[in-house]
Amino acid sequence: MADPPPPASSAGVRLLAVFLLLGLAVAEGEGPQTYIVHVSPSHKPAGFPTRRHWYASTLAGVSSSSSVPAARIIYTYDRAATGFAAVLTPSQAEALRRLPAILAVEPDRAHQVHTTHTPVFLGLSEVSGLWPNSQYADNVVIGVLDTGIWPERGSFSDEGLSPVPSSWRGVCEAGDDFPATSCNRKLIGARAFYKGYVSARGYPIDGTVESKSPRDTEGHGTHTASTAAGSTVAGAGLFGYAAGVARGMATKARIAVYKICWSLGCFDSDILAAMDSAVSDGVDVISLSVGANGYAPNYYRDSIAIGAFGAVSHGVVVSCSAGNSGPGAFTAVNIAPWILTVGASSIDRDFPADAVLGDGSIYTGVSLYSGDGLGDGQLPLVYAGDCGSRLCISGRLDPEKVAGKIVLCDRGSNARVEKGSAVKLAGGAGMILANTDDSGEELVADAHLVPATMVGKKAGNQIRNYTITSPASPTATILFRGTVTGPSLRAPSVAAFSSRGPNIRTQEILKPDVIAPGVNILASWTGAASPTDLEIDPRRVDFNIISGTSMSCPHVSGLAALLRKAYPNWSPAAIKSALMTTAYNADNSGGAILDLATGGESTPFVRGAGHVDPNRALEPGLVYDIDTADYVSFLCTIGYSPLQIAIFVKDLSVDCSGKIMASPGDLNYPSFSIVFDSVSTVVTYSRKVRNVGGETGEVTYEAEVSPPAGVEISVNPSKLVFSGNNQTISYTVTFSTQLDPARASPLRAFGSLAWKDGVHVVRSPIAFHWTSAKLDASM
Repeated sequence: MADPPPPASSAGVRLLAVFLLLGLAVAEGEGPQTYIVHVSPSHKPAGFPTRRHWYASTLAGVSSSSSVPAARIIYTYDRAATGFAAVLTPSQAEALRRLPAILAVEPDRAHQVHTTHTPVFLGLSEVSGLWPNSQYADNVVIGVLDTGIWPERGSFSDEGLSPVPSSWRGVCEAGDDFPATSCNRKLIGARAFYKGYVSARGYPIDGTVESKSPRDTEGHGTHTASTAAGSTVAGAGLFGYAAGVARGMATKARIAVYKICWSLGCFDSDILAAMDSAVSDGVDVISLSVGANGYAPNYYRDSIAIGAFGAVSHGVVVSCSAGNSGPGAFTAVNIAPWILTVGASSIDRDFPADAVLGDGSIYTGVSLYSGDGLGDGQLPLVYAGDCGSRLCISGRLDPEKVAGKIVLCDRGSNARVEKGSAVKLAGGAGMILANTDDSGEELVADAHLVPATMVGKKAGNQIRNYTITSPASPTATILFRGTVTGPSLRAPSVAAFSSRGPNIRTQEILKPDVIAPGVNILASWTGAASPTDLEIDPRRVDFNIISGTSMSCPHVSGLAALLRKAYPNWSPAAIKSALMTTAYNADNSGGAILDLATGGESTPFVRGAGHVDPNRALEPGLVYDIDTADYVSFLCTIGYSPLQIAIFVKDLSVDCSGKIMASPGDLNYPSFSIVFDSVSTVVTYSRKVRNVGGETGEVTYEAEVSPPAGVEISVNPSKLVFSGNNQTISYTVTFSTQLDPARASPLRAFGSLAWKDGVHVVRSPIAFHWTSAKLDASM
């Protein structure tokens, strides 16, 4: 919630009233302003191919006078509302009101928004739910393994916090640029791990280029730390975008920083050292927005999986990003079952910037550009593919073809902001960045150095076609619309870049586990780098807006810290279970969560159990618990040798006799992933759930299954009767199919199992995969 305004004196109130009256007088004059126009869709004439064409024609009819500016559409609405927003004069608005199809014309009014905005989007409230019931995670310690921290930011203020927890055993490593006073009651620990990095590159760290201390010279670590547990900061924003109050998920949690990432990357040796120290220091949650490149390695070769196993064995929740290698299948990393694996979703906030073409068509994109605009006048538009580099790679654009023009660049290969920089260096006036098939309709805003907007694949194709085939000289301009929030923006959707399953190492374990906000997230930033991280960008900011599963991971890390405070005796698996079985799978329009890569519905291989719902996670009803012995049985079941298992448990004497489960899918996981092949057309999994609903008397849960076509699901027993709290009951689920794996279509299908007691809904997604051959685990 936003902080209340300070009390106003009577004189101040009178002065405010005067200003309001003056503002109303201006608003009601003949100057253009934005209006919301609500339209009756049943009045749409058949001759218009889309509503937007109809709206544009309607506006043209009220803009016939040459003495006033032409009305122009800035948005269209077709879900939460039907109609459009347009810049109109009051007389044009009045003319619209007289038309039979127009239901209402209302002036656009300014409202105060909240930032990072994600607490509001997630439903976190100071009045009820997870925040007050967890005391905002007071005294819970989140270990952030990343690029370090810029401690002077307001997000790391310790104002109002209690003393450092007595259980804390860590240190604050001082350095030339990181005095001991950098730590306080919020930032209680800071360390830097670089020995592996120095060893790999063969020469020492140059302190003039990057700091050997925990200080963050990149920005990534400051961003993730403040997202997970940043203190409340008023007046946050980036160049006027996303203005409001910033706060992390767990505002009273303590932060311990472990700097593991450097200019050449994050090395396994340093990661393991940091994880080891974090457990020793007494962290409760590890947040790690780092992962392997390419396919996920085998668990026993994955330092993050190994370190996470040790941390979980000591009761530490390990939350990791799924990776940014989507939208291909099998791209998720950090997929060990003891890790909480997080994919990225969008939120109901956007930064629209319209590409307006010379033929009158308008394509809405996004941008965080903050300099002088291009105005309403049109400029020549060229396709970068005709100017030396369709990807707008720096140094390859022909200045003679680009100078003074707007350049259409294709997304891919080099960084998005680097494309804008290349256009600027070649003398271009602006850039339209067009998605290709890989990114679909995903829109990621950037603080470009040149007037620029990013558009989706469909719009990009149309603009490219116009640019190449227009009989007249193609022209365009870009109009920047600021910040928009609310239900008119369909959300959440899964980011195209978000890595996804199936799990390449163990298909019987569904990954990712959940999704959380990871697109266009505002959080604190370093003072050593620009918001674009380009050398030619001299700007420095307190907050930055960036995207990635790196941003979604700390959201869930903070929520895990809140649950740790609310339930200090819960295991990491129980906390993960609460977040998974209470996740939701419908967006704010009531439809299924979309996949921005395809524009269609996402699946559990893309969104896992769904989007986290913090307040429901506070009261999950039942939890699926797992302990270290269960994970050892899992490793035995997937065929790991005693030597390989010893990497995790540090004990060569592990005997898998009697520990092997019927299937890896028998691990007591909160989700299900079924593989049907030529041998297995009937699969049975065992599960056990613990009642944590708090009831002292008898409570009954009934199973509700939603099977896909071609699959039968039976649950035994179909009713679970608990006589009290903390009681555990087992059940089995049998999945059967008559489909031939060699001919099954589709090769994948999805369903769900939900246990309901009239109050709680404990939902598990089910993914089915038909295959005629086992996946090659050596990939």
